[in-house]
Amino acid sequence: MKVLGIITDKEKRHILCAMLGGVSLAFSFFWPSGLPPFPLDPAWVAIALCGLPILKGAVVGLATAFDIKADLLVGMALVAAVYIGEIFAAGEVAFIMSLGSLLEERTVRKAREGIEKLVNLTPRTARVLHAGIEEIIPAEEVRTGDTLRVLPGETIAVDGVITAGRTAVDQSLMTGESLPVDKDVEDEVFSGTVNQLGAFEMRAVKVGENSSLQRMIRLVESADASKTPVVRIMDRWATWIVVAAFATAIGTWIYTGEIIRAVTILVVFCPCALVLATPTAIMAGIGNATHFGVLISSGDALERLAKVTRVAFDKTGTLTHGKPEVVAARTFIPGWSAAQLLELAAGAEQRSEHPLGRAIIAYARKEGIALQDPQEFSTIPGRGVSALAGGRRVYAGTRQLMRENGLEPSAEIDAAAEQYRESGGTVVYFGVDGAIAGLIALSDTLRADAAETVSRLHAQGVLTTLLTGDNAQAAAAIGKAAGINQVRAELLPEDKVNIIRKEMRETGLGKVCMVGDGINDAPALKASYVGLAMGGVGSDIAVDAADAVLVRDDIKRLPQLIMLARKTAVTIKVNISLSMLLNIITVVLAALGLMGPVVGALAHNAGALFIVLNSARLLGWKYPCENKKAETAAWPAATVQS
Repeated sequence: MKVLGIITDKEKRHILCAMLGGVSLAFSFFWPSGLPPFPLDPAWVAIALCGLPILKGAVVGLATAFDIKADLLVGMALVAAVYIGEIFAAGEVAFIMSLGSLLEERTVRKAREGIEKLVNLTPRTARVLHAGIEEIIPAEEVRTGDTLRVLPGETIAVDGVITAGRTAVDQSLMTGESLPVDKDVEDEVFSGTVNQLGAFEMRAVKVGENSSLQRMIRLVESADASKTPVVRIMDRWATWIVVAAFATAIGTWIYTGEIIRAVTILVVFCPCALVLATPTAIMAGIGNATHFGVLISSGDALERLAKVTRVAFDKTGTLTHGKPEVVAARTFIPGWSAAQLLELAAGAEQRSEHPLGRAIIAYARKEGIALQDPQEFSTIPGRGVSALAGGRRVYAGTRQLMRENGLEPSAEIDAAAEQYRESGGTVVYFGVDGAIAGLIALSDTLRADAAETVSRLHAQGVLTTLLTGDNAQAAAAIGKAAGINQVRAELLPEDKVNIIRKEMRETGLGKVCMVGDGINDAPALKASYVGLAMGGVGSDIAVDAADAVLVRDDIKRLPQLIMLARKTAVTIKVNISLSMLLNIITVVLAALGLMGPVVGALAHNAGALFIVLNSARLLGWKYPCENKKAETAAWPAATVQS
């Protein structure tokens, strides 16, 4: 997502025209009467630069598609004011309308780079085996049933099933799981995921456009196309505004015989303040959000945030830190301490590249345990490691690894391991000299402010859901700790999209804000009513797919953001009401002959200034609960579904 501070060439032209138009109007209005007048009223510059594009757009729209917009009324007022010689009034109307369009354009600009980055992740080649001979071919030429070989560190080209070998695969692209998943023969693997350890062979099942990665790209594209921007309010009412203005002006002219009254009505009927009502409030709201670390891509996104009724969280990297940490170490050899187990375990894992092994080493160092390199070390793909550490033979890994090396877990050990798994942890068994010495449990830990964030959302009347590709036990544990209403686990990217669309289309709680950080969250971010990405740990693709970004991954800002969006929506309604009231008053005064074109234009200037000042109040708005803990409303217990 590009930040709003980046200016396009089109905006540069609009800014230059607005600046020159404003300067010309200042010269026209404030030029001292004692000095020689200009050969031509400077206000013509504003008419030429700001007014002619509006007039051209109105005529083209009317002629080609009979599209009646507020620009048509502005064009009529410009022509009428010039006709009777009120050049300043014409220039002022053109300038205000151009300024409003510029502000609105800046609020709806959004970069669309996420799809390109997803396409760049698509593997270019694949190793195909024909009669035992390896051949590297373009990935799009792989056919269903082909046998592929995937080496450590390579990206899997298509969806398929492992036919030979064991490994661990980084599936974070597809499921968001924080840990690599061990894979064995007959296990499924997905395109775009990365082989971490051993080489393996696989049979291609879904290739080309049917692969998981290509389906995810299409999901992002279709979800992006389905979002319709909010139509500007004056364009929604343009037909009635034009008809009312024209009828009132003609009626006044016929009744009074004074064309200047009719022209004044056209001038004051121009929705100058109404043009500024929405974009100024949105710009101020976006500016306020920037101060507390949230970047919002468009004004439409801020307007939608005000209507959110449910927040759907991803788990890994969003509610949690996204990396495994040691949460428990337990020994089963009499006289052994947890520190002794940890010292032996960290020594055995010294040369391991597996995230669990690195987490154990980091924890040992944090505890001040001195580490020694193992005398021997070997990786057993999909199982764990074997090492000679401190003169002892150590096996570290799965339960299967223990059994394959003659180490049968007792009922006590299995019960302890199951207890850690039920809490959402991953268990590493450690066998030493022919016996299972102990277990180390690791888990992706909950962010410190996650529970408070959920509590504040509930206090604002917003429901919460957890959508994750992780296993049901881990999801349930995190959901319970955070206080989430509903938990949905073991989901692929398309499952998240389907759930969000179902919530949006088939229930009364359809205004879903999706909060995520990974590439796998991009389709859901696009499909949701509002997408919010974690900017610090989040992938670039998730950030590009989102409507807003938490720059510092500070999820406690989410309730503040929703409240700011609601405050902005209220400000917009007040602005619109006041601008319409101003229109009614000035039209009546113009019809009674109590206001001329120049005074009418100035009145609109004053009204526009008031709208801007009212919107600017949002810049100083502060979250009322910023230093208070929100009260926790009573909500049903979390339910888990796979």
